[in-house]
Amino acid sequence: MLGIRAGAWGSRFVSLALIWGLSFLFIKLGERSLAPLHVSFGRMLFGALTVLGVLAVRRQRLPASWRTWGHLAVAGALLNTLPFSLIAYGEQHVSSVVAGIWNATTPLFTLPVAIVLIAGEYATRRRAIGLLIGFAGVLTVLGIWRGLGATSLQGNLLCMSSAASYGLGFPYARKYLAGRPEGPLVLAAGQLTCGTLELAVITPLLTTLPAHVGPGASLSVVALGVLGTGVAYILNYAVIRDAGATVASTVTYIIPIFSTLAGIILLGEPLRINQPIGAAVILLGAAIAQGRLQPIRLLPASRCSSAAVSERT
Repeated sequence: MLGIRAGAWGSRFVSLALIWGLSFLFIKLGERSLAPLHVSFGRMLFGALTVLGVLAVRRQRLPASWRTWGHLAVAGALLNTLPFSLIAYGEQHVSSVVAGIWNATTPLFTLPVAIVLIAGEYATRRRAIGLLIGFAGVLTVLGIWRGLGATSLQGNLLCMSSAASYGLGFPYARKYLAGRPEGPLVLAAGQLTCGTLELAVITPLLTTLPAHVGPGASLSVVALGVLGTGVAYILNYAVIRDAGATVASTVTYIIPIFSTLAGIILLGEPLRINQPIGAAVILLGAAIAQGRLQPIRLLPASRCSSAAVSERT
């Protein structure tokens, strides 16, 4: 059935991976004239306006419950305000290629939090193996054997913290917002609205607008918001609707391909051999931890089939 319907969602899936992959390029371009918080705020503002515009056309309303808005405010902080700002600050010190690779570590942070927060999620040997492999990939990306300068370390830690924030936010949203009657697109609009308001308060307190903003930086921030946030949320919702959440979540494995190509071809960024190798190891670890691949050789033959069923997330 999924194969028959692939034509309906396949183009959206690839478009989603491309748009999110280009987001790291847009951040880098926006920061040529703007501070990281300005880039993040612009991203949130234009993203929220895009999704709210779609809701207006569909005549759908935002949630009415204050309790729901409380959860949306937390989700907005963990899934938008913090990670958008941290990755923007991180890209002041590392390339967009490296930032895109760090984004792929999100499942490694999500699983441990999900085990703690969500009933029915358990620590298993497969998940532990996957997380250890993923951590080895992180060390490979860092090139830890060479040592790290202070600037590089700061940038990598900021990008890693961005992924960790997603790792906290996804289980939180799954526990408190999944399955609500408002529907995912309405909740996404509310979440983006909360994130925009949060950054509207924080940004003026921590930075000031430059005297001149180049047109390239302005257009990059608009593209980052409209495409990388607004349209991306709508596409993600469509893929989840047509192909399921499991298929939609695999976009994580495709994004680094587009972000790396964009950084190298369009920005002329360097690529060290340890970075794509580390990215591949990270994705392998995440795939094993999420149950998309099974470390068959680590299990007795008699247990392989039962483990594949009982441990699948």
